[in-house]
Amino acid sequence: MADSEIQRELSTANAKIAALATCYCNDIYREAAKRKIDIESVEVEAEAEFEAEGEAAKAVSYRARVKARPSEDDIRALIIHTDRVAEIQNTVRASTPVLLNSIEAITV
Repeated sequence: MADSEIQRELSTANAKIAALATCYCNDIYREAAKRKIDIESVEVEAEAEFEAEGEAAKAVSYRARVKARPSEDDIRALIIHTDRVAEIQNTVRASTPVLLNSIEAITV
């Protein structure tokens, strides 16, 4: 496989993982609005493990950091709830484990 083909595959994989993080971020705002939670900021980082070229990810994980007005317990509950209802995460989970491996809830 040529270097340009490998780079294209890596770029595509990275774009898909970035999409997972971006969609989760959007989902946090959607679910917060339902709970009338005022969000100050959201940071999401996602990563995946690939064993070989062209293979699907073996594991996907992401971290979420949310700053908002309610208590840290309420923010944690929002983060965990959103993980359960996030459409992209649940779509990927149909074939690959997706783990929310770290949360940070910050009351402002």
